[in-house]
Amino acid sequence: MSGMPPNDDAVPVLDLSTDVVTLTEQLVDIESVSRNEQRIADAVEAALRQHPHLRVTRFGHTVVARTELGRDERVVIAGHLDTVPVNDNLPARRDGDLLHGLGTCDMKSGDAVILAIAASISEPRRDVTYILYEAEEIEAEHNGLRKLAESHPELLEADFAILMEPSNAVVEAGCQGTLRVDVTVAGVRAHSARSWMGANAIHAAGAVLDRLNAYEPRRPEIDGLTYHEGLNAVGIRGGVAGNVVPDRCVVEVNHRFAPDRTEEEAEEFVRDFFHGFDVTVTDSAPGALPGLDLPAARAFVAAVGGEVNPKFGWTDVARFSALGVPAVNFGPGDPSLAHRQDEHVPLVQIGHCEQALRAWLAGDD
Repeated sequence: MSGMPPNDDAVPVLDLSTDVVTLTEQLVDIESVSRNEQRIADAVEAALRQHPHLRVTRFGHTVVARTELGRDERVVIAGHLDTVPVNDNLPARRDGDLLHGLGTCDMKSGDAVILAIAASISEPRRDVTYILYEAEEIEAEHNGLRKLAESHPELLEADFAILMEPSNAVVEAGCQGTLRVDVTVAGVRAHSARSWMGANAIHAAGAVLDRLNAYEPRRPEIDGLTYHEGLNAVGIRGGVAGNVVPDRCVVEVNHRFAPDRTEEEAEEFVRDFFHGFDVTVTDSAPGALPGLDLPAARAFVAAVGGEVNPKFGWTDVARFSALGVPAVNFGPGDPSLAHRQDEHVPLVQIGHCEQALRAWLAGDD
């Protein structure tokens, strides 16, 4: 009825027949900060159910669409639907050859490629499992792909997997692991007017920061790719009141470790590094080795151009690696722009990724 206000509860409409840049804009304009993915998952599910060559199922706010053609190979192509919090960077806007906005790079342009391919290739040369999942940007316990691996691991079975994470439209192999710890410094509480009667825990935390400033990162070479580790303070908590010398200070530290180390080895390194302080692990996820010697990985790299870089950030390729499925990152966007207010993606990279995957899945290779 004319004159009625829009229904905010209505499922947004995605046009999977449009060009992939416009589809990216449509996805970006559906706000989907982590834990708020219902509307975008509803839209994705509704759009994919319009295509009878796909078997579509949903788990929470994770949508899975599969071809079941009995091909000799199966590949998983996956992307997360959530973003980091809004930072005055919605809606999407085009500026020449760039598309700006929250999630354009990480990773709704990659999601758009997945959806366009899923809808338009009804008989791929390989069977495909398309996964659009929730809660990648927050704690691992909420991750939709992790939940799927636990509840329905058969849906992740494949000969190869591609994460459409931003990689400048070239293959990024493997990924580094991530470990977060709280380093706690103890003191003695006292009135600030008689501070000499206590021991200031915040002041003592300077020793933790001194160690971090002196840290020299490892740069191991794996399968011809050089990884670069990191150890950084990412937060600090301390203080009781404006007139109290604090007896406790916590420095939050994030360690990004190369995939030649296990989670246990990374934790041992961090505990040794902060010897003398109380260290509590708050979050941990393993890395993934490049796996470029595996036939499926070699074939994909050759098909999309042959260039390979190491992945410095953590991605869900690690989950596939743990399941014995070789996986790479391949998506539009510069990963260094992820989470920034000025996040953007070159239009040409979106098109390149779509064309490369289309040729690999529907071509004659």
